[in-house]
Amino acid sequence: MVAEAFSQDVLKKAFKGTTTVGMIGRDFVVLATDRRATSGYFIASKRARKIAEIDRHVAVTIAGTVGDAQQLIDRLRAEAGLYRAEMDAPIPVRSLATLASLILFQNRPILVVQMLIGGVDQEEGATLYSVDWLGTVTKEKYVATGSGTPFAIAIIEEEYREDLEEDDAIKLAVRAVRAAIQRDPGSGEGVDVAVVRKDGIRLIKGEEVSV
Repeated sequence: MVAEAFSQDVLKKAFKGTTTVGMIGRDFVVLATDRRATSGYFIASKRARKIAEIDRHVAVTIAGTVGDAQQLIDRLRAEAGLYRAEMDAPIPVRSLATLASLILFQNRPILVVQMLIGGVDQEEGATLYSVDWLGTVTKEKYVATGSGTPFAIAIIEEEYREDLEEDDAIKLAVRAVRAAIQRDPGSGEGVDVAVVRKDGIRLIKGEEVSV
C-alpha cells in the first residue's frame, strides 16, 4: 500500500505538465512537443527540449522526470550505437521500444518516464510506439501524451489520415500542440517538431510552420 501511494503521488507530480504528439506517414514519422517544464506550479524552464535523437533513424519524446528521462535516453543511445557497430545496420525501432519497456518495468516506480518512440527502419518502415512508465508498449498510428492530451488528440483525430503529406502532417502536429498550449496550464512556450526519416532527422521550431 505504501509503494502504491508513493507511485500515485509521483505520477501526479510528474505527469501534470507537458504535451507530446506523434503520427506516422507512409515513409516518415512526425513528433512534436511543447517547451514548458514545470516543478509543481512553478515554470522551471521555458526552453525544455523534449525531443531527443537516439540514432539517425529514430527519435523519442519524453514526459515525466527529467533525470529519469536522460538516463533512459543515454541507455537507448548506447544500445543503438552498439547494435550499429556490431551489425553494420540501424537497430529496429521495435527493439528499442522493447528495451525501453524492459528497463521501465524492471525499475518501476523508480523511473518515471513516458516516451514516444518514432522511427523508420527496413523491417517495418515508419513506426510509432508509446511506452508508459510501467513498461506498457503500444504501437500507434497517432498518439498524444501528457496533461494536454485531450486537447491535442481531438485535433489529430479530426484531421489525421495515413496518406498525409509531410508538410500537412507537420502542420497538424503543430496545431495539436498549440491547441493544448491554449487550454492546458502545464503546457506552453511554443512547439518543437522532429521529422524522422530513414536517412535522418529534421528538427523544426513550431513558429517556423505556417498553419
